[in-house]
Amino acid sequence: MSTAQFDPARYKAEQRQSWNAASQHERDRMPEIRLTVNGRQERLTVKNSTLLVNALRDQLGLTGAREACGVGICGACTVIVNRRTVSSCLSLAVLADGAEVLTVEGLSDGDRLHPLQQAFLEAGAFQCGYCTPGFLMSGVALLATAEDPSEEEVRHFLVGNLCRCTSYQEILSAVMKMKEQASPDWLQPRGGLSARPPA
Repeated sequence: MSTAQFDPARYKAEQRQSWNAASQHERDRMPEIRLTVNGRQERLTVKNSTLLVNALRDQLGLTGAREACGVGICGACTVIVNRRTVSSCLSLAVLADGAEVLTVEGLSDGDRLHPLQQAFLEAGAFQCGYCTPGFLMSGVALLATAEDPSEEEVRHFLVGNLCRCTSYQEILSAVMKMKEQASPDWLQPRGGLSARPPA
């Protein structure tokens, strides 16, 4: 008996097909949510079962948050909602109605990297990059809210993020390097990629 390989591109195409196949009647019954994503007001029509990670990726094209484990233990889907880190693979999009959402795309200021992104680059705190957005979002949230966190506190805060291919030491070093520069305004979008391009 052969086991079929999971094909992410095919899965995504099937999801879009399913969305497009929904009748107008079904769409009329779907709730519309309003939220601010990376500083930009957005209105989305979502199913009650749509996860926040899927709304961000499929409807807004913000692909930094990634669904990896699907159960909230790897941190690849981490975004900041109302100044708190959230596993977007476990959060329903309808619950983000009225919320302020910050994704990794909102950290940079045009071509200028966020200070923590620059620290990750300088420390070599990534290899494949799959987990990097989640680590960045967790690091930003910690540094913007904790006053002078110790190395142990940083380790504890990042325990919800998993990396399968690099040393955690480089990630820890990058976060610790930035603790003197951090400020609460790190939780504000810096003008990086917003959601959809302007109409």
